Amino acid sequence: IGAVAEYDGSSAGVAKWYDNSGNGLDGSVSGATLENANAVGVQRIDDTTGAVTMPEQPAFLAHPTTQQANIATGGVTIAFGTERFDQGGNFASNTFTAPVTGRYQLSVGFWLTQLDAAADIYYISLITTNRAYYDNIDPDFGQDAVYWGMNFSVLVDMDASDTAYVTITQTGGSAQADISTDSYFSGYLVC
Repeated sequence: IGAVAEYDGSSAGVAKWYDNSGNGLDGSVSGATLENANAVGVQRIDDTTGAVTMPEQPAFLAHPTTQQANIATGGVTIAFGTERFDQGGNFASNTFTAPVTGRYQLSVGFWLTQLDAAADIYYISLITTNRAYYDNIDPDFGQDAVYWGMNFSVLVDMDASDTAYVTITQTGGSAQADISTDSYFSGYLVC
């Protein structure tokens, strides 16, 4: 009476399944298939490498389609018109919308050109429903900077339907800075 072997499916898809009963009846498996393997959120395990993929896990990477030239002083929403990928279809109109509650790793990278040394400050804002995150520089270099990179990443808490988008703000100086198409906004659900 009792379990001879107990397999819970946590190692399903790999060549060896592990016995959870304590009887040590681990075994090799070949030719087995998973039921509902195409269900949303189901992870897939490669039989030969053991690599885990989750094709429905939210993840995106977007960048500007064209250079955003002569950004205005004050806050400007960044136009991320090209999606390199958008797994789950949660990125649209420069905004990521969380499909489920969880922790999301969000990253922003900017390649700016023609920064005005007369500007008081430039700052990038990653604005989520729950709070905003910033990176900034004081461009008082003694001359205009031809190129300048800014980037940061943050692990944020988001509820289902919360949003995240990116702005850049310049105070003072002339509206001459440009945002290169090498800039990016990316993110994925961590847990």
